[in-house]
Amino acid sequence: MTQRPFIPYPDKRLKTVVPSVTEITDEIRAIWDDMIETMDAMPGYGLAGPQIGVMMQLAVVDCSDERGKAVRMANPKVLHASVQPRDHEEASPNLPGMSAVITRPRAVTVQFLNEAGEIEERDFVHLWATSVQHQIDHLNGKMYFDHLKPVKRQMFLKKAKKAGAMK
Repeated sequence: MTQRPFIPYPDKRLKTVVPSVTEITDEIRAIWDDMIETMDAMPGYGLAGPQIGVMMQLAVVDCSDERGKAVRMANPKVLHASVQPRDHEEASPNLPGMSAVITRPRAVTVQFLNEAGEIEERDFVHLWATSVQHQIDHLNGKMYFDHLKPVKRQMFLKKAKKAGAMK
């Protein structure tokens, strides 16, 4: 397992919709292992492939208190989202030192290819739901601050540039 470096925002790879994974191979499993090691070293609650330059629909999420409960996902997509919202302060190692409160559905049902290569549907709530949605955004070329209203997003990016968070 290897800890991988993060791609700095505004690298165009972070704004790219990445292609689906066609099958789960040993290479994919090794990438997931690297992603988990990288996520745990942050420490963070999730990581998507594009954040470390892996341009595939791969994500990992672990919001457990004790860690070691990472969910490995390929091609994750939200099937159902609750109407009840949840606010959470989100951040990304791709834009260090910055964060914003983002409103997302409190619970989601997500379909994905699991480590065995099988289609799985799983319900996620609270922090797990927030992290899964955050990772799916990365796979679709979006950053968490893209959910801010335009004026707030402009102010956020201006502040990030001034703080030296953007390369």
